[in-house]
Amino acid sequence: MDNPYRELATLVAKQADGSAERMLAGAAFELGTMTATGVKLDSFKHELRDCFYADYPSRVHLPAYEAIGRTTVPVDADGVPEPDAASSERTLFSFETREIADVRCELRQGLQPGDRVLCAPLNGGHDVVVLCKVVSGHA
Repeated sequence: MDNPYRELATLVAKQADGSAERMLAGAAFELGTMTATGVKLDSFKHELRDCFYADYPSRVHLPAYEAIGRTTVPVDADGVPEPDAASSERTLFSFETREIADVRCELRQGLQPGDRVLCAPLNGGHDVVVLCKVVSGHA
């Protein structure tokens, strides 16, 4: 005797496969190149000027480290030595482990025209989010 639910199960499985394909097709990533005014995707001949950029709120963990340098005093508010400033002898500076909260990594300000980027086209390609800069693994 045939299973009366087999045809229904097959139909549901086919529709689920189609839905998954459509969802993944809309979430594909693409490589692009930054321009002076936007991004040019490798798969699209026109520049996209009104794009979104990922913003990465972060917490930074700095390890303990040491550095050798000199101190100079006095300096102005921008850290520029005054004309009569004096420098110390070489000094060892020791920095302790530190955690800094609420740090933001602003991707957009770090990108230059010509940089290769990974993008996520959305809304049928009408919008694009620039996710990160992509660099070659070769030195």
